[in-house]
Amino acid sequence: MENTKNNIGLKVALGIALALFLGTVFYTSKLYNDKKENEAQLTEEKALVMKDLTAMSAQYDLAIGENEVANQRIVEAKERIQGLLDSLKVSETNVRSLWRYKKKYLALQDEMDIILAENDKLKVENKLLASSLDSTRVQLEERAMFTDSLLVQNTELAGVVEDASSLTMLGLKGFGVIERSSGKLIPTERARRADKIRVCYTVPQNKLAKSGDTEFYIQVLDPKDNVLGINEQVVFDEGIKTLNYSMISKFNYENSSLDVCEFVAANGDENFEKGRYVVNVFNKNELLSTSTFTLK
Repeated sequence: MENTKNNIGLKVALGIALALFLGTVFYTSKLYNDKKENEAQLTEEKALVMKDLTAMSAQYDLAIGENEVANQRIVEAKERIQGLLDSLKVSETNVRSLWRYKKKYLALQDEMDIILAENDKLKVENKLLASSLDSTRVQLEERAMFTDSLLVQNTELAGVVEDASSLTMLGLKGFGVIERSSGKLIPTERARRADKIRVCYTVPQNKLAKSGDTEFYIQVLDPKDNVLGINEQVVFDEGIKTLNYSMISKFNYENSSLDVCEFVAANGDENFEKGRYVVNVFNKNELLSTSTFTLK
């Protein structure tokens, strides 16, 4: 009887031991499988981060290729991305490490959005500048042709005297101003705060020039090449040439240096737009000077 009880107890103990062993095997197997799944998932996420970083680097390559002189900020940002890629390739694949790289990637993404937006703005401004320079070049070529024609018709001395007696201009500049009710003017670079555009220039002393009432045509172009102010048109050379101007600057010239300032308003009740503005001043159809400024 006692032997029977011992056998039963042994069997129970063996059963419990077997159950514990099988449970341990099952639990260990589950931990191993979970580890493999986590490693596979982390490896996949690491590959996605590297793919995103490679795509960002390609966008910078495209931006650099579009400029003859590469933007230094773009070059430096691309170098940071390449450094992060190199580091990520050799890094351990774990949650902590991957999360750190994801944070760096997100920061680089925000930086790229800002840099590329600024780069696009620069491209637009460069196109506008090129267009303005082409227009000025055409006018200067026409002026040169006109001057050559005068030299053919007149003696060399007469041509020199003619040029010397023409009024010139110095220090042309335009900028936005806030106009207080007291009449006080405060310069501003903010488009939404500007009440008017102020245009100032100096007519230098010229004893050979004709004295008396004089007028120049001021033309202010907004970032969309719209003519601000009254935007009226004047015709020269029997309809051959026309000029749209913002206002007529009138002053009395007495052969001594004279400082002149004028104001140009926005079109209608509209506010000034953000961007690059161009100021041109003409003596009849002759371009005397051009200047640019920016409202933010």
